[in-house]
Amino acid sequence: MYDGPPLPEDITGRELAPDIRAQLRSLPEKLATRVARHLAAAGALIDDEPEVAYQHSLAARARAPRLAVVREAVGEAAYAAGHYNEALSELRAAKRMNGATAYLPIMADCHRALGNAKRAIELAKSPSVARFAPEAKAEMTIVEAGARRDLGQVDAALRTLELSPISSKSREPWVLRLRYAYADTLEHAGRLEDALSWFHRSNAIDGEELTDAADRAAALEKRLGE
Repeated sequence: MYDGPPLPEDITGRELAPDIRAQLRSLPEKLATRVARHLAAAGALIDDEPEVAYQHSLAARARAPRLAVVREAVGEAAYAAGHYNEALSELRAAKRMNGATAYLPIMADCHRALGNAKRAIELAKSPSVARFAPEAKAEMTIVEAGARRDLGQVDAALRTLELSPISSKSREPWVLRLRYAYADTLEHAGRLEDALSWFHRSNAIDGEELTDAADRAAALEKRLGE
């Protein structure tokens, strides 16, 4: 059985959300604790050390392959580490187990990364997307727009983003991501002044500097001033 990377001593498994811990209660106590620690380690490392996070998730899967929450964690860690085929396989497994559709944006982006933009667009048109929370719906919109750009359909990519709430007064990160994607697509389309305006609108709600919208705006101003 794969043991995975060493478990940090300060990770106990209690870091997991209550609903995730509840799903592990079907396991024997010691096994549940070990799986929980690997899942918690994966969650803690996924942004900075995605490959190590992926290995932790594999260790959890080796011990509890029949739990959807574990397969979901493997899929998300595989996606973060750039293992897109593996991510698709694991998220499909999780979806078969629990019927959840929340994985669709990641699955669509995996298809796009693997060069299957048409399949990504098909997933973006899934009926369940209409019932997504705003953040998940925004992620799917961004993936669909990117897939249309991959196919050379720049005008369709712009329309996809224009139909989303890019003008929302919300300052949530998903609005920022939509605005940034729109600005980037406008620049790709050669509409530089419009792109500059939307990079500024992105930067206006990017208090935590989650994007490089300010730098992109400065670069465009320089180009337009030449």
